[in-house]
Amino acid sequence: MRTNIVIDDDLLADAFSVSDAKTKKELIHEALRDYVRLRRRKDLTDLSGKVRFIKDYDHKKMRKTRT
Repeated sequence: MRTNIVIDDDLLADAFSVSDAKTKKELIHEALRDYVRLRRRKDLTDLSGKVRFIKDYDHKKMRKTRT
């Protein structure tokens, strides 16, 4: 979809400085992918009270049995 927008020049320069993107299009696509991934990430505070811990769980023992 073709869209015309006004982008802050300083913000655009900052974004290019931390990205490997060569074009504005690549940069915008990268930024949108990062934005979507960040928003989809589950907020760990939502898990409060929903995770049960096993009192005598031995993570080292589990490592040995997985091989």
